[in-house]
Amino acid sequence: MSRLGVTRFACALLAFTLTTLPVVAQETQPGPTYSQEDTLRIVQEVRKQLLGLTNYGVFDWLTFGVHGKAIILNGYASRPILKSDAENAVKRIKGVEKVENNIEVLPNSPMDDRIRAQVYNRLYTQPTLRKYNANQGSIGQAIGPGPNIAAMAGGITQSPPIGFHAIHIIVKNGHVILAGFVNNQTDADIANIQANGTPGVFSVTNELEFPNMPAKGKAK
Repeated sequence: MSRLGVTRFACALLAFTLTTLPVVAQETQPGPTYSQEDTLRIVQEVRKQLLGLTNYGVFDWLTFGVHGKAIILNGYASRPILKSDAENAVKRIKGVEKVENNIEVLPNSPMDDRIRAQVYNRLYTQPTLRKYNANQGSIGQAIGPGPNIAAMAGGITQSPPIGFHAIHIIVKNGHVILAGFVNNQTDADIANIQANGTPGVFSVTNELEFPNMPAKGKAK
């Protein structure tokens, strides 16, 4: 599918303002498109549906775009159920004629599961970064007291911390992507340093966004 006119919207749990990135390619036969009013309605509804998914958490990152009268879903899901839930939720929206589901399901890996937990703790126990976490601290604080059967059986991926998280942690085969929104460059840099210092992490891609970012776009 071509990408002319595709608008990509970042969907994070805290994002009240959508990030818009145009994607350009050749288009030979432009198809039907929404009116400006319908586009705004559908964008708002897709965003609402994705952010309302109970399986969408700190170890996932979803984005979406509009192409003609189709919705393109992108991003990463730590559990397969999120990919299918996202598609099913968007399909029900009035006016959506097609859903192209490009969400990547991350590997089921004990090593990645351990890295998720360690990066989470390194980030969210930092005094400067605690404000980006509704639980204000470690995974233990996020999960609460008592045994967690799902976590013990399948690792933290199967029972992720709940609540608001501004910084999402994506792990694939030891490689980490930080996605989301912070207040400034300093906080983005601190998150990057903490993730890079986690044992077993091969690389960190820092995609955290913040107000008045440099023209190059992403935090380094």
